[in-house]
Amino acid sequence: MPAIAYTVIATLPDEPTRSEYVAWLESEHVNLVVKAGAHTAMIVRVEDPVAPPQVEARYIFTTRQEFERYIRDSAPALRAEGLKRFPAQRGIRFERRIGAVV
Repeated sequence: MPAIAYTVIATLPDEPTRSEYVAWLESEHVNLVVKAGAHTAMIVRVEDPVAPPQVEARYIFTTRQEFERYIRDSAPALRAEGLKRFPAQRGIRFERRIGAVV
């Protein structure tokens, strides 16, 4: 059974907001996702395209079951916290991608 790659792409309105978002990921959020079941995680500051500013948080879950457990048990509260800190009203948009690691 293949591992699952889960990517959250944040599109941000400006560089100060991107810096604030990365600081939050580094200090808190990524560790919580790993504690909730991700095997590994990385934060990618997108360089191309340059604008709008984007950040990708990439997580690897060892199995689909671990990923589904994360989505069911932990993701709702973690997403709510992210939306509270970085709401759409601030010009922030989130996309999620899920794929099987080949």
